[in-house]
Amino acid sequence: MEVKKSRSYRDLEVWQLAIAFVKDIYLATERFPSLENYGLTHQIRKAAISIPSNIAEGQFRDSTREFKQFLSIALGSAAEIETQLIISKEIGYLSSEEMESLANTLERIIKMLKKLRVSIR
Repeated sequence: MEVKKSRSYRDLEVWQLAIAFVKDIYLATERFPSLENYGLTHQIRKAAISIPSNIAEGQFRDSTREFKQFLSIALGSAAEIETQLIISKEIGYLSSEEMESLANTLERIIKMLKKLRVSIR
């Protein structure tokens, strides 16, 4: 079954929220110690970028099955970020407030991705 191409991924609210989330992640990780530049900072940023990137790439694919697969990859990246946020808080890189704010946005993204994956046919 073919994916309808009438809308751009840029029109998807989940993609827009994921882009804003990437910005929030970059701002939060700017304060991480420089020794983490090639560790946790890099990992969490890479996973955050993966979410809107996979939404975009999946929307351009030729089939619903492929789009769903890319949404599943985006969900995997979200789970990775959730783990990295917990680690960041546990080692004192994020405050409880920062963690809660980022986790709430991530939870919204996850719910939206799951809904989108179910809705595309």
